[in-house]
This record gives sequence, C-alpha cells and structure tokens, in this order.
Amino acid sequence: MLIITNDQIAGKEIKETLGLVRGNTIRAKHIGNDIMAGLKNLVGGEVKAYTKMITDAREEAIKRMEREAVDLGADAIINVRFTTSQVMQGAAEILAYGTAVKLG
Repeated sequence: MLIITNDQIAGKEIKETLGLVRGNTIRAKHIGNDIMAGLKNLVGGEVKAYTKMITDAREEAIKRMEREAVDLGADAIINVRFTTSQVMQGAAEILAYGTAVKLG
C-alpha cells in the first residue's frame, strides 16, 4: 500500500476515489516518564520516552488507517495528514487520515 502526503502519484493515474480513511489511537503519559520529563525540563534535552510514545502512536494510527483502506480495496492513500489533540489531562489522541484511491 502506497501512503503519501501528495494529492497525486507520479507516473500513476487515480482511477477511483474510494473515500476518507482514518486511524487513531489515544495514549496516556506515564508517571515515571513525567518525572524524567521534569528533570529534562531543568537541564534541557530530548525526552526520549515521550518521543518513542508519540512515534509508536503515529505508527499505530497509520496501521489502522491502512486497514480501513485495504477493506475498501484501495491501492494507495493520498493526502495523508496527522493531527493531535488532548482528550484529557495527560492523554492525547493521534489521528492519521487521508483519501483511499484505486490506481489505473
């Protein structure tokens, strides 16, 4: 499955637009990570536990979006975007969305 942020695929023709596909996940912070983040805030630097958490969340959202596209019979997903929103104190939703298409 080709997953891209462009609205066209070089050298390919979009034969059919199948519609919106999306995948999301909600992740909560961990108290141990919060302590480390507080220390990093004092001295500076990357909070690697949070970086990994968000990276894993994006990958899960992409997988769920791709499953929706496969169920529709898509060959590709175009115009892929991500959004993040806080759903409660200490928890965020990662949403990946795009347009499922059939290629000619």
